[in-house]
Amino acid sequence: MKITRHEKPTSTNGEPISIASRFPEFELKSTQGETITNTDISGKYTLISIVPDINTRVCSLSTKKFNKDVDSFPDINFLTISTNTVEQQQDWCAAEGVTRMKLLSDKDGSLGKKVGIFVEDGNVDARSIWILNPQGEVAYRELIIEQTNEPNYQAALEFLNKNK
Repeated sequence: MKITRHEKPTSTNGEPISIASRFPEFELKSTQGETITNTDISGKYTLISIVPDINTRVCSLSTKKFNKDVDSFPDINFLTISTNTVEQQQDWCAAEGVTRMKLLSDKDGSLGKKVGIFVEDGNVDARSIWILNPQGEVAYRELIIEQTNEPNYQAALEFLNKNK
């Protein structure tokens, strides 16, 4: 998929998985040291915000925005996945006071590669929003073409409101 970063063209490792596709199997570490897999989030809707680097302005903004909304959706999983290390994510959470949203590390880009959103020239996953249904299938996605843009928070949250 063709994307841009600061209007400079780049691309992901493939075409992102489509709506109604099963989300790929993953095994990622959380900031609490837990290993989180698909099994841990099955059975309810899950919003997954994938950000390239938690220590950049837009990634930080979107993670804080979704963290603020978690309480309004007690029966929905909220995850943020970045290619930062667990230690970098822990430092960010401590500095920003983020405690409710689970932050997961895809530091090797393994999930990003399976989803088709890994950007090799930056060793990061492309910014995107995914909502999985309780069966683990993609029910909603937003692929951010210009990586410095924020996602459409309202559209994602409205989708969750209709399905909670």
